[in-house]
Parts: sequence; structure tokens; C-alpha cells
Amino acid sequence: MLGRNKKNMKEVLTSPRADRRILPDVPDPEHIRTTPDRRGMKEMEEKAEQDPDLISKLRLLSLRYEADFEVRIATKGQRKKRMMKGQAVDISSTGILIRLDDSRPRISPGESVQIRFHIPPGTMPEGFESAVKTDAVTIRLFTLEVEGHVEQMAAFEFEKPLTVYFQKKRWGYSVYTASALLFVSVLFIMLLRAESIIYFKYNLLLYLYSLIAAAFLLTRYFFGALYRDVPVNPDYTPGVSIIIPCFNEEEWIHRTVLSCMNQDYPVDKLEVIVVDDRSTDRSVERIQKTIDLVHREADRYRTKERLRLHVLPENGGKRVALVEGVKMAKHELVVFVDSDSFLDPQAIKNLVQPFQDPQMGGVAGRTDVENKYTNSVTKLQTVRYYIAFRIMKAAESWFDSVTCLSGPLSCYRKELIIQHSEAWLNQKFLGQPATFGDDRSMTNYILKTHRTGYQDRAICSTIVPSDMGVFLKQQMRWKRSWLRESLRAGGFIWRKEPFMALFFYIGLIVPIAAPVIVLYNLVYVPAVHHIFPTTFLMGLLMMAMLMSLAHLLFRKSRLWVFGLVFCVFYELVLLWQMPVAWVTFWKSTWGTRETPQDIEARNRKKARKQRKKHKHRDRKIDLPF
Repeated sequence: MLGRNKKNMKEVLTSPRADRRILPDVPDPEHIRTTPDRRGMKEMEEKAEQDPDLISKLRLLSLRYEADFEVRIATKGQRKKRMMKGQAVDISSTGILIRLDDSRPRISPGESVQIRFHIPPGTMPEGFESAVKTDAVTIRLFTLEVEGHVEQMAAFEFEKPLTVYFQKKRWGYSVYTASALLFVSVLFIMLLRAESIIYFKYNLLLYLYSLIAAAFLLTRYFFGALYRDVPVNPDYTPGVSIIIPCFNEEEWIHRTVLSCMNQDYPVDKLEVIVVDDRSTDRSVERIQKTIDLVHREADRYRTKERLRLHVLPENGGKRVALVEGVKMAKHELVVFVDSDSFLDPQAIKNLVQPFQDPQMGGVAGRTDVENKYTNSVTKLQTVRYYIAFRIMKAAESWFDSVTCLSGPLSCYRKELIIQHSEAWLNQKFLGQPATFGDDRSMTNYILKTHRTGYQDRAICSTIVPSDMGVFLKQQMRWKRSWLRESLRAGGFIWRKEPFMALFFYIGLIVPIAAPVIVLYNLVYVPAVHHIFPTTFLMGLLMMAMLMSLAHLLFRKSRLWVFGLVFCVFYELVLLWQMPVAWVTFWKSTWGTRETPQDIEARNRKKARKQRKKHKHRDRKIDLPF
């Protein structure tokens, strides 16, 4: 689970307009109303087989989002234009609902208008935040009584969906620019490394590191670009049990449970098990209310036999909760979902596809940042998350050797979890219980004997830390688990595909050596040789550009610039956590979660303070007058 945010921090989340049905995307077992039938798109089923992204595109077009921003409306085709103002109530890619300021509108249904507005960040999915000036048609006018007064409402349909509008008006130039700059960045990095070859004889270790680091980065982007999802086979729908471990997550668990139940997957092939690890807040009460709501509103989907809650008798940690859930699972595949993560309705359908290969042991989905627009801390993580999954994990998946099946969304064969559960639960490192890094640890057990993969269309979004202190604690925890589990994996990864093994060992050496290289280039060389590190800084800039422009190319979002900011932040702050992790990687405290190890560490710290206080008091007593 991710670290806890400050209580006063208000997260900025995209809010889709609630559907009148609680599980709108679940296939109807009685075939009364299917999604294609309901929207008059039966012919789309055949087209969807040819275009795997079609369902997602159609869903994006149909989703309406709660909105609150100013809109200007101008009539068309008249000598004297009529101007009106209003406030957006909700918006989709195809239309907008507006509360007009004028109680007597000067437009009529069927009339063409021009609409201007600016979509604030967080109102719609990433990439929609922009100014819009588009033609639309008035669909209907109606009044609505709100708190005793009547409001005039107007619904408009855009001439072109916003997805098409942005592609032509906004992103065409940007995408071409990003593609060109990506090419220039790669070329520049290669030229800089050519310089390393020229000066290789002057400092063998330094320039060897530069060559290896550049080759490592560029090959990851290369194989990430080659990556392709395993396509959806409509005839392959294995049984799936979703396990949600929960500890003090009352704020988000309702949405997590609903997203796991609301899957476009056969009803008889999917179950959801929530395991509460003795939460000390109102999580259990919140979960039970959600379950009762689902049973009441969606009983026809056989929810009473597919959704249940299990509360552990005592706090045992996340691994205990997951293993308990797996033991209760009745299906052959088990999916682990963090209690602050939310699944896309197509997530499970895409996630299971690689398991058509009998040697596939585990598969990770893509995790996006849900609260990306909360502040600068979450924006930094948005770019990093996307590159970490779409480029880095995708590159590893090319070799069927993903080294971390991430906690927010991962799928395993149940038999493998059961087989390794005892070792996983009792794992120790240098005598200390391993209480975090659960996902990377289990991945090592699976990867030792099976393949591991990644599905980019299996999407979930997660709440990331929006408080800098919590974020830094999370990053330190991740670095410790990365070091510990990488040392474990290093003992067997050489048996895998040779290029992947080389890939792994270089990926282990480069981050560990990075602090020394940075100190040498940015401190030692300028101080001793009085040379400004132009080449080194230019190399860092090019690598930052590579990250940011890849995000712009794939996501078409203004957040791409935070890739540059993240790289600077990494060099100034996060990089220096690595030396600390070297000498403390056996620690088992979370720092953001009340595990037994955290409580024990806090008590030890308190005892030390008490001893110092008593010692200081005794010293004062012994002083002569």
C-alpha cells in the first residue's frame, strides 16, 4: 500500500458522473441489456476484434465528468450574434451540459452555436486540460429546480468529439515535435557517448560507466517501443479471484471494491475477496456498507456469491492478508489489488491474456496516478509512473522477465502463490522480518521458475503520496526493498535469456554507482580541475528530455514538462537516498504504516529518549554547588 497523505490534503480527482446502475460494465447474465445493444452499437462488436482499443475509445467518448467552469456561447449564421454565459455542470468528449446565467435563453433546440471554455486540470482525463473553441448544436433546453429556485439548463453536442478536436488543433504539432526531439535527444546522447570512447584512456572507470549507463537507458526505450500487448482472445476467460488487502483505507476502499466488481468479464468467472488486516479506522464498516449496497442494487449479477469480506483475527501484515485471501479463492488465477487503487472496466479481461502461455506465472498491469493534479509532488510521480510501466516494464516484458509485478494490479497463478506462501510469509533478511517489498519478493519466487509479463491495456489508477515527507519515506522503503530483492534475483537471473540477464545486472550496478559518479563530475572535477561539467550536465538534460518527450508522445499531456523537473529532483534529492539505503536496507519499518516493526522502532526510540533524559537529570544532580 502507498503511504498515507496528510489529513488536511484535499486530493484532486477526476469525477465521472455516476451511472444510474452501480455495475454498468458487467456483462448482463440474462442478456436483457448489453453494452452494445444499449448504445445502439451492435456492429461495433466485430470492429472491436480488429481494433483492440475500440471499446476503450467508445467508453471515453461516452463517459461524462462533473464540471464547474465558465462557458461562453455565441450563436452562428446571424448578422448580430447573441452572446450568453453559463457554468458547465458536466462534460464528455461528445457534449456538455451548461447552467445558463440567463433565465430566458435566446437559443432554441437544433440551433448551431460556437462554444468557448477552458477545461481545468483534473476535470477530465489527462490530456484534456486545455482551452476549447468549437462548434456545437443545441440538443435540448430544460429547467431544473435546485434548493427552491429554478435554473435554466442547456445541453449541447460538439460538432467533433474533443478527442478529434485536440488531435487536430492541439496535439498534431506537439506529437511531431516530440517525435523529432526524441530522435535528436537519442542522437545527442550517442554523440556524447562517442566522446566517452575518445577520452576512454584518460579515465577508464568514469567513461566506461557513461557508456554502460547510456546503452542501458537507450536499449530500454528501444525494447519498450517494440513492446506489444497480448491481444484479447474472447474465448479465453479463465476464473479470476481478486484479493484486496485493506488496512486503514476507509477513504478509498469503497471505490476500490466497486471498480473490482464492475469488470467487463463473465459473472461466473470473477469473484472479489476483501481481507481487512484489523484496521483501526472505520474501514470494515465502510467495506460492509459497500458490500450491502452492491448486494441490494446489483443482486441480479449474483454478487452474494462473488463478493465477500474477511477480517483477520489479528494484525498480521499485508502478506498474511493476501495469503489468507488466496486460500479462500476458488479460481485458478488470483489478482492482487491495493486498497487505494481503482481498476478500469477492461483491466481483468486484458490482464489474463498472457496466461494462455502455460509457462506464464505472473502478469502486471499498468498503474497510472489517480490524484495527478493535486500538487507538484503528484505531478512529478505521474510522469515517472508512466515511464516506469510503459517503457521499463514493457522492455522487461519483451524478454518475459518483468522483475516486479507491482502491488496496485498484478495477477498470478494461484498454485504458485500457495507453493511459495510459507517462504514468503516467513521471509527474513539479515535476521529481520521482510515486511515490505511484497510485490518484488513474490515476483522473485515466480520468476525463478516461470515467465512474468506486462499488459499495458490492463489499467488501474492509484492514489500516490501528495505530501513530500510521506513520498520520501515511500521512496526510501522502495530503495531498500529494491536492493534486497535485487541481490536475491541476482542469484538466479543469469539462467534467463542472456541479454535480459545482462540487462538486469547493468540495471543493478548503474543506480548503485550513480551517487559516486555524480559527486565526481559535479564536485570533484570542478573543485580540483576547475572545469565546468558541461558534458555531464548536457547528458543529464538529454536523458530528462528522453523521459519527458516519451510521456508527451504517448500521453499527449501538458504534464510532460514534469519529467524534466523529476530528473532534476532525482539528482538533487532522491539519488542521495541510495547511499542511505546501502547501509540500512535490512530495516523492516514502513515509516508510513503502523506495522509491529514500526511500533517496536518507535518504542525503542522513545526508550532512548527517556534514557538520555534520565542521564541528563542524574548529571545535573551530581554537579557540585
